[in-house]
Amino acid sequence: MPSNVEIKAKVSDRMRLAEKAAQLSQSEGTIIRQQDTFFNCSRGRLKLRDLMNGSGQLIFYERPDTDGPKLSQYSISQTSDPPGLRAALSDALGVKGEVRKERRLFLIGQTRVHLDTVEGLGDYMELEVVMRPEQTVEEGQQVAEDLMEQLGVSQESLVTGAYMDLILQGFKET
Repeated sequence: MPSNVEIKAKVSDRMRLAEKAAQLSQSEGTIIRQQDTFFNCSRGRLKLRDLMNGSGQLIFYERPDTDGPKLSQYSISQTSDPPGLRAALSDALGVKGEVRKERRLFLIGQTRVHLDTVEGLGDYMELEVVMRPEQTVEEGQQVAEDLMEQLGVSQESLVTGAYMDLILQGFKET
């Protein structure tokens, strides 16, 4: 199963972080609008990501709910019918909730940097260090920590869990 090392953090200065990410990636990033529907499941998380362009991805993943860099294992299946798949999975499993966001994606080395504006939550960033087969978790964590420092992301801004968890816990935009 593919894996990555992830962190998620609350962003207080979106423009400053975007400027640093653009400088490090040597690009302005790519804007992606997403609607994630999370389904009830017995382990891990299962979500359907509607890319709002007629395509989507069914994503299953498992990762610990801790702050700081953590290993996430995942599998992804592409779909050309997000509404139909959403209806079938909703009937079979039940919906846990939905997350709508606008994502600005930057690629820095082997890391996907997401600058997200999440409906009802505000601005966040995620780092996903896409692990190479020969890399250890510790090496991936070091890549994430180094990039956190370069982007000016503090330990205090780190959050645990998924956006869905934050919404269900009643976090609000600040």
